[in-house]
Amino acid sequence: MNVQIRPFAPADQGALIALWQACELTRPWNDPAKDIRRKLDVDPAGLGVAVDERGVLVGSVMVGYEGHRGWINYLAVAPQARRHGLGRQLMAWAEALLAARGCPKVNLQIRSENTAVQAFYAALGYTDDCVMSMGRRLESDL
Repeated sequence: MNVQIRPFAPADQGALIALWQACELTRPWNDPAKDIRRKLDVDPAGLGVAVDERGVLVGSVMVGYEGHRGWINYLAVAPQARRHGLGRQLMAWAEALLAARGCPKVNLQIRSENTAVQAFYAALGYTDDCVMSMGRRLESDL
């Protein structure tokens, strides 16, 4: 698939939120507009979008690195753009960004019921680290 992967621009916000919703990545307790704003406040270069030859936003990935581990969030490929290698391209973009920052290891979280995505990451060489993810909200988006 012929796409350009580039950093997010403010004009992308509506299309990006619509993509995340189409890919069922949003949850009521995570306001996507706030997630975008929070990312832009700390690392605007770490939010990438894929745009096709028509200018349509068809993919995204959010990359973070705090000095110990890299993190991948909001990897999304539009349903009509799947099965063309775009997910792999987005992951390569994210991993290259992290490698350039000196990141030694990448972590990501997958919902336990999302077996198709687990298979995708396994095909890219990701393995189950046999850890449990825990979280606590410091700010409510509701």
